[in-house]
Amino acid sequence: MPAKTDTAAPAPQAEAGPPKTRAHALRSYDVADFPALTGREEEWRFTPLKRMRGLPSADGETPVVAGPKPEYGQLPAGVTVSTGQRERAGILVPFDRISAFAYGRADQTLRIEVAAEAVLTEPAVVRVVGGGAEGISAGHTIIDVGRFAQGTLVLEQVGSTTLADNVEVVVADGAHLTLITVADWAGDAVQAQHLKIRTGRDAKVTHIQVTMGGELVRQYTTVEYANRGGDVEAYGLYFATDLAGTAGGAGHAPQHHEHRLLVDHGVPDCRSYVNYRGGLQGDGARTVWVGDVLIQAAATGTDTFEINRNLVLSDGAQAHSVPNLEIETGEVVGAGHASATARFDDEQLFYLMSRGIDAETARRLVVRGFFAELVNRIPVDELRSRLEDAIEARLAKVGV
Repeated sequence: MPAKTDTAAPAPQAEAGPPKTRAHALRSYDVADFPALTGREEEWRFTPLKRMRGLPSADGETPVVAGPKPEYGQLPAGVTVSTGQRERAGILVPFDRISAFAYGRADQTLRIEVAAEAVLTEPAVVRVVGGGAEGISAGHTIIDVGRFAQGTLVLEQVGSTTLADNVEVVVADGAHLTLITVADWAGDAVQAQHLKIRTGRDAKVTHIQVTMGGELVRQYTTVEYANRGGDVEAYGLYFATDLAGTAGGAGHAPQHHEHRLLVDHGVPDCRSYVNYRGGLQGDGARTVWVGDVLIQAAATGTDTFEINRNLVLSDGAQAHSVPNLEIETGEVVGAGHASATARFDDEQLFYLMSRGIDAETARRLVVRGFFAELVNRIPVDELRSRLEDAIEARLAKVGV
């Protein structure tokens, strides 16, 4: 397992060297290095900054309250969870103001470790519980997976909060990790998160990101390959509503779910596959998906594909989908992207109704089929059942 890093508070530091993309030209641990956000920046043009309760303007002088607290039961052999003084894993250098604020102001680090060569016999589940939406909090999590380890980790986020946080995921050579992150916040929660994954040689990561709760959730996931043979599959499932009639949603603004990804292929012979699907219903519900894949000149033999699909279930909901692919070498195995946003598939409805199924049942089957592929990838029975129930409740709300 990689050695733990220095636990001293990180000093402000800007990353040297030319930027890999124009959008991420500045990278620094110091929030003061980043200009104030206006909402006119390309990276923030879809985000309603006024709904973020002061996170866009937070700095080194902003008061912070205690962040969410971890809860966990019996862990499988080979997994340890601890909290301690703030530390760096050394893979995430913030490239936006809120991430830098979180790095500088988190008072401790939640560390989840999987021992080298451990094979987990059951999923390890850690729940992070918010302490309330009043006041701004900052969080930091490190997930450290040792060489040749195999297993499933679930990081679930619940409760109320106004949170800026960073998650660093280090997967050593030959390890296989399934990481499920669940944002099931209460209806008054606001979160801006940066999650960074680095894979070692021949390491494989399957990341499943589920976003159902929260008033405003903005999650930025970046992937970096440290050596050849890295393989990352990133799946996402999100469902934004107007919150009326949902648990903890009364009196809050419609949900805004924003997912951004940067898959940075910088070494040869690595693979990535991205598949995110979203549902929207209710006036004002809004989703944003921006998927950036960069294949650098040195990354020969890359195989990559990304796709985003959105299903709009009612008037007044709005989905934005922006796939981007930048290729600096012609020596690739494959590279592609796709995006689609639509209502029900009329051909599928016609097919089902032509076989005697009534219109309402046919619509339900189409929607469930839309989500089924990703739901069925979740290898945790209890979580999969809970997610299916949550989708069912949302569909029932609009009579689908």
